[in-house]
Amino acid sequence: MMSGAQALAVAVTFVWLGMVCAISFIEAPLKFRAPGITIPLGLGIGRLVFRALNSVETVWAVVLIITLAVGSFADTGIVVALAVAVAALAAQIIGVRPVLTKRSDAILAGGDHSHRSKIHFVYVGLELVKVPALIALGILMLQA
Repeated sequence: MMSGAQALAVAVTFVWLGMVCAISFIEAPLKFRAPGITIPLGLGIGRLVFRALNSVETVWAVVLIITLAVGSFADTGIVVALAVAVAALAAQIIGVRPVLTKRSDAILAGGDHSHRSKIHFVYVGLELVKVPALIALGILMLQA
């Protein structure tokens, strides 16, 4: 039978996964296709949404770290999967978002936005690392 800590960890993992998929792979690309949304307006919305997403992701990561520390269900696979997800999140927050913020600040101040930044692809690449890590984490915890 699953412990309370394990059930919480599984729930948090799949909620985190759902949030990432919904926002990064559905909301973010579709927002720029909405009628009347300009690049500056879309960037302003995106900054707010991703700041909130990353804040909630950080809370989920801390909850998972704590539940794994106090629970008796963590094995090597679980720890590695969580470490990969947390490392991807940390890279996004510490390494990628500041560069994206600097670029969006320039665009919002009237700068050129005619070419797409390649740093967005780094952020998406890290999401593509985080998603399978969260899937693996959830499955491994269900099997523990």
